[in-house]
Amino acid sequence: MKNLILSVVALVAMACTTQVYAQKNPMVGGAEMYATKDIVDNAVNSKDHTTLVAAVKAAGLVETLKSAGPFTVFAPTNAAFDKLPAGTVESVLKPENKAMLTKILTYHVIAGKMNANDIAKAIKMGKGKAELSTVSGGKLWAWMEGSRLMLKDEKGGTATVTIANVNQKNGVIHVIDTVLMPN
Repeated sequence: MKNLILSVVALVAMACTTQVYAQKNPMVGGAEMYATKDIVDNAVNSKDHTTLVAAVKAAGLVETLKSAGPFTVFAPTNAAFDKLPAGTVESVLKPENKAMLTKILTYHVIAGKMNANDIAKAIKMGKGKAELSTVSGGKLWAWMEGSRLMLKDEKGGTATVTIANVNQKNGVIHVIDTVLMPN
């Protein structure tokens, strides 16, 4: 009887461990995101981020986002890029617009790792709004609307974090529903 109880306890412990493991590796764009992989190695597997990956490659930022970091990346989905005016994505992907593309992409990156709890603490310290400095030198503003984490860019556009805390070996990704635009 004692062995049976120990076996049941071991099975329950394994089930809990599996559940926790699954939470550590959330699904994004139909692919599991592994905390042991870097930002680029995970992003290339997300079918919802093919435009972002193409843009990162065109801007020459692959090696940067594969480096040790850490980085916090607000990652727009393909649907977010689709909201831009017709021809915008095609235009910024042209080699002659690499500087503009780089500025837009690095505007979505914060140096250091800020999970949702870190951002919430910054919002609380800021009495309801946090100002975040981006790698491009711009500013983003974060606040909560109910349980939703919101971001505002320098042009007044807003994005909602749809999937938070996608941990990476070199930082964290927060999936967003709108492309953020710097001044």
